[in-house]
Amino acid sequence: MTKPRSVDRRRFLAGSAGAAGAAVLGRLPLELLARQAAPPPAQGWDAGGVRHLLPAVSDSRLLLKASFAAPMAGAPTLRVGAAAVPGRMSDTAGEHWQFHATGLEPARRYTLALVDAGGRALCEPWPLSTFPAPDARPQRFRALFFTCAGGPGGTYAGIGERSGFLPTAIRNRLLRRALAFEPDAAVANGDHIYWDLHVWQGEGAGGLSAAGRRSNFDFSASVFAASNEAALKAAAGPQIVPVYGTDFRSTPVFFLQDDHDHWENDAVTDAIANFPIPWFQLQLARATQQLYYPEFLPDARRPAGLPWSGAGDRGDLSESFGTLRYGALAEVLLYDVRRTVSLAGPNAVFVDRQVERWLIERTRATEVRHLVHAPSNPFGWSAGKWGEWYPDVLDRDTGELTTAAAKAYWQSGWLGQHDRLVAAIASQPERAPLVVSGDLHAIGMGRMHRAGSLDLNARPVTTVLSGPIGTSVRGFPSVVRGVGATPPAHLDLEESVAPIEDHGFTLADFLPDRIVLRQFRWDVDRQPLDAIDTLEPFHTAELPVPG
Repeated sequence: MTKPRSVDRRRFLAGSAGAAGAAVLGRLPLELLARQAAPPPAQGWDAGGVRHLLPAVSDSRLLLKASFAAPMAGAPTLRVGAAAVPGRMSDTAGEHWQFHATGLEPARRYTLALVDAGGRALCEPWPLSTFPAPDARPQRFRALFFTCAGGPGGTYAGIGERSGFLPTAIRNRLLRRALAFEPDAAVANGDHIYWDLHVWQGEGAGGLSAAGRRSNFDFSASVFAASNEAALKAAAGPQIVPVYGTDFRSTPVFFLQDDHDHWENDAVTDAIANFPIPWFQLQLARATQQLYYPEFLPDARRPAGLPWSGAGDRGDLSESFGTLRYGALAEVLLYDVRRTVSLAGPNAVFVDRQVERWLIERTRATEVRHLVHAPSNPFGWSAGKWGEWYPDVLDRDTGELTTAAAKAYWQSGWLGQHDRLVAAIASQPERAPLVVSGDLHAIGMGRMHRAGSLDLNARPVTTVLSGPIGTSVRGFPSVVRGVGATPPAHLDLEESVAPIEDHGFTLADFLPDRIVLRQFRWDVDRQPLDAIDTLEPFHTAELPVPG
C-alpha cells in the first residue's frame, strides 16, 4: 500500500482557516485542538491517511463519511466490490468526503477500498455488508444503542479523579468493548457534540457562552465561510473523530441528532428560547452532519416528503427521520424531536404531524416481526427540564418533581403527541412494544403501565435508557438538574432498572420469538479503567413475542 505523505497538522489547520480564520481562532490553540482530534490507532488494520470512517447501509445502498489527514487535491474513489464510487467533497478544503453507492445486492459482504485520484491506496481494504432484503427472514439481528458520546475531551487520572467530559480515549474504549460483541448495526442517539453557543441559565442568559465567544462565529455569514468552517471543525472534530476513528468501518451506524447537536441546550427563559432553533445554528447542525456522520438512506416505506428529507444539497437522503430495517425481522424508527418542535400550546408538537402519521402507520403495519421506536427525547422519565414530553418540574423545597407548579414555557401539545405515540406502540397485538431513547444521561429500563388515561396493562410498553458514553461530571441529571431521572406523574412506570448515572450502552438481540436486552455500565468513580475491556451485562431482560 502506498501511504500519503505526512502533513504538518498545525500548519495545515492554520492554512485552511485562512487569514480570517487564524484571527478568529487566535484564542484556540490549534496544535492542542489538532492533538485532541487525532484518531485512535486502528487495531490490526492500516488506516493510512484516513482519520475517520462512518458508514450507513440499507439493503441496496451504502453511504460513507470519511476524513483525511491531508486535503485531497483530486476526488478519491471508493471501490465497492467491482464498482467505483467517486467521492463528493463535503467541506471546502478537501479534508472531508462522502461516498454514496447504489444498486447493491442485499445481504452481501463487500470488500471496500479507498484510493486517491491517482489510484494509490489510502488505507487497507475492509469488509462491509448490506442488510437483508425487506422480505428476507434472518434469524438474528444485534443492535448497539448508546447516547451522549460528545463533549470536549476531559481529564482522567484514576478512580474518582476526573474533570469535564469523559476523555475521548475512554469513550473509544467503551465503544470498542461494545463492538467486541459484534453488533450488526449501531444507533448513536443524539448529543454527538457539546458547544452550546448561548448562556441558558443564571446571569447573562441569552448572551454568548464562553464557547460561543471563543469560536467567534460570524452569524451573518455562510457556515462554510473560511473562518466559520475552521471554527466548526475545531469545535466538532475533536468530539467525533477520536471517539470513533475507523473502528466502525465494518459496522453501520445511524446517527440521530438532539438538542446539543444543534449547538444549543433545550432551554428557555424570558431572554431566549433556544428552540425552535435559530437559522445559523440550524446550518451548523446540518454542516456537522454533512462533514462527519451519515444521513439516513431512503426507505420505500418512509415518505420522501418528510421534513428535512430530500433537501437540494442532500439528494434523496433524510436528515432527521430515518429507518433501520433488517429484513422482515426488525425495524427501528429513528426520530429527532428537536428539528420540528413547535411552541403552540395544545397544538404544539415535537415531531411534525406528517412525521407522527408515518410513525403510527409503520407501528400499525404488520410485515415486520419487531418494531422499535428510537426517539431522541426519552419516554418514561423526567429530569424536570423544559424540553421534555412531561410537565413535571423540580420543587426546590422538597428536591422532588411535581406537577403542582407550572413548568414555564412547557407546551401541553407535546404530552398529547406523546400519548398518541404511546397508544400506537401499545396497540401492537403480535409484538413486544419497545422504546429505546437517547438524551437522558443514565442507563435504565422500565415498563409503562399507564400514560394519563391510557391503560397499558394489557400490553405494557418497555422503555429503555440506552446509556451515555461521554457524559461530563456536571452532565448527570442529579448534578445539573438537582434531581435524577424520575418517572413523571403522568405515568405508572415499573422500573426494573431505576436510572443509573454511569457510562454504558445497551445491546438488543432480535430473534423471531423474542427480544433480548443486555445493559452494560462502567462506574468511573469506583472501577478501574481496564474493567472496561471485560465489561459484561449487569442486567438482562427478555421480551417474548405475544402468543
